[in-house]
Amino acid sequence: MIGKALSRRHLLGLGVGAGAATALAACGSAGPGSAGGSSAATYWSLSGPPGEPARKAAIDRFNAANPDTKIAPLFFQNDAFKQKIKTSIGAGEGPTLVWGWGGGTLRSYVKAGQVDDLTDWFTQNPAIKDKLFPTSFAAGTVDGKIYGMPHESVQPILLYWNKNVFEQVGAEPPQSWGDIMALVPKFNAAGIAPFALGGQSRWTNMMWLELLLDRAAGPEVFDQVFAGEPNAWSHPAVLEMLNRVKQLVDAKGFIQGFSSIAADTHADQALLHTGRAAMMVHGSWSYGIQATQGGDFVKNGGLGYMNFPPVEGGKGDPTNQVGNPGHYLSIASNATPEAKEVGKKFLATLVDDKEPGEWIKTGNVPIIKGSDAQFAGQPNGEFLKFVYDLSINAKVFAQSWDQALSPTAAETLLDNIAKLFQGQVSPQQWVDNMNAVIGK
Repeated sequence: MIGKALSRRHLLGLGVGAGAATALAACGSAGPGSAGGSSAATYWSLSGPPGEPARKAAIDRFNAANPDTKIAPLFFQNDAFKQKIKTSIGAGEGPTLVWGWGGGTLRSYVKAGQVDDLTDWFTQNPAIKDKLFPTSFAAGTVDGKIYGMPHESVQPILLYWNKNVFEQVGAEPPQSWGDIMALVPKFNAAGIAPFALGGQSRWTNMMWLELLLDRAAGPEVFDQVFAGEPNAWSHPAVLEMLNRVKQLVDAKGFIQGFSSIAADTHADQALLHTGRAAMMVHGSWSYGIQATQGGDFVKNGGLGYMNFPPVEGGKGDPTNQVGNPGHYLSIASNATPEAKEVGKKFLATLVDDKEPGEWIKTGNVPIIKGSDAQFAGQPNGEFLKFVYDLSINAKVFAQSWDQALSPTAAETLLDNIAKLFQGQVSPQQWVDNMNAVIGK
């Protein structure tokens, strides 16, 4: 059930349970396949809720069924994991099973020859691939080859609204970008901020750009950036996206002082459920936060949610999603052949009948087809079904830009997005700054 405050920090592993140990080890970690002999495999991932219990459950099931070929897990807090996995893989001492977010980090592993190509394995095991959301594979694929198996859960970015304040001003949920802009003066006149925004966190602002670019031009423009094509940010649709954001900021579409509001404290989401803001663009994890921290707001039907609407004249398919299409598991290239076989055997179990239930218990939508059959009778089952349908029916589910890009390009992206929202760079300066870090 959605009983915990889930956030993008949890999703990206930045949030861990209080008191979670830096690492919980079943055995040592001297290198790929070194745990318990050549017929065992090591697995490193993140500690804390909501993911660790579900990950441990999968490992426990595997170990119980395979007493001679066990998986030995290590769970780290987020920052410790990021540092440990980077240095250990580089030194040839990482785990057999490499957990991650796909995108830019996975690409760096591939370029360094540190993870195996799983394309043939999926070809030989079509039933496994067929059980997973098709759109989840993109972030685990590099140059047309699959290096990361999608697993765990999906979390698209949605548009939320407060039904109570909409009723108060006599407004209807926006069905287009024009509707959004028309609602801005209406809510401002009523003394209600049109949109909540935790701008201090920067990635919250980024969600607006991701959606607007997709709705205007589809995923092709960002795909060109991801592919490292020179001056890819100079596409006219990018300037269109940036000008729309500037238009919304200038119209006072966001709550005053948004650049000092941190999403980590959920202050932005409190603005919505307290009625100080009418709408908010946020990840699907926000539903659980508002259900647990918003008093009776969700329980009494006050929270509205919808797919982000199209923009007038836009070429992007409005069924496209952006956000987090999954997490990814790879096999270390320098693991022993025996450990690699154990690792692949474990991957196959991540689509078993038990796996979906473990993620549903955390309030997440499993990445496995047909898992919606288990939503009936679940708390918030209607919302889970909504997210499931959006995700599985998406033509494209694009990964969040700061995860898809390299760390260098992602930091420049977030910095320039914050400056754009604060009026410190013009749209053209934003384009020039981002073109300068393509491929870096």
